[in-house]
Amino acid sequence: MTTRVAIVTGASRGIGKAIALRLAKDGRHVVLMSRSQGPLEEVAAEIAASGGKASVMTCDVGDGAQLAKAVEGAAEQHGRLDILVNNAGITKDNLMLRMSDEEWGSVISTNLTSAFVASKAAMRPMMKNRFGRIVNIGSTSGLMGNAGQANYAAAKAGLVGLSKTIARELGSKGVTCNVIAPGYIETDMTANLPAEVKQSIMGMIAVKRLGSADDIAAAVAYVSSDEAGFLTGQVIAVDGGMTMY
Repeated sequence: MTTRVAIVTGASRGIGKAIALRLAKDGRHVVLMSRSQGPLEEVAAEIAASGGKASVMTCDVGDGAQLAKAVEGAAEQHGRLDILVNNAGITKDNLMLRMSDEEWGSVISTNLTSAFVASKAAMRPMMKNRFGRIVNIGSTSGLMGNAGQANYAAAKAGLVGLSKTIARELGSKGVTCNVIAPGYIETDMTANLPAEVKQSIMGMIAVKRLGSADDIAAAVAYVSSDEAGFLTGQVIAVDGGMTMY
């Protein structure tokens, strides 16, 4: 079978990097997208050293025209596009009363509008091959809300409606769309949390540990696989049982 081609935005570090490494391990050719060339080259080198295939494409997902051109260019270059993982995102936290229009707009643009733009650009090559997997990386903040994150929570909640709409519009064309919503994931930020805050967080998590980037990558690997063709329009919270409902 021809190698499936996957685009991962925000692939230079953290969850995006873990997703890219996992998809490459599973035999996908991964197109790494981010604004930073150097870190992307390092991820590509790591993939190559493990016997995988990757290419680098710098892109600011906040620039809609640039992003659409990059996605279309990747599909044209490789002759196909099978998987799109919209992972890139930013935070600009503030209490809503103090949140500026810029803090609101930049987060909505980067975290939500970029997923719309990239998904729209990916639709034609996916429909042409009657196969596609669009995976949007959401957040439990988008399911529960979170004080100080009106912009971020709204963007991540918006991904849910966007994904369900894509699932309905493209399901008959062999294209699925799902949301993976991470909970508390081990990062540099969580590593510096005070002990009492960590204890409070653990009290909300059924498995009594923070998640890892690899936990998220494993979920993405399944929903983007050939076997997941009957799974679409779903929100999968990878959060250790924190948001069970």
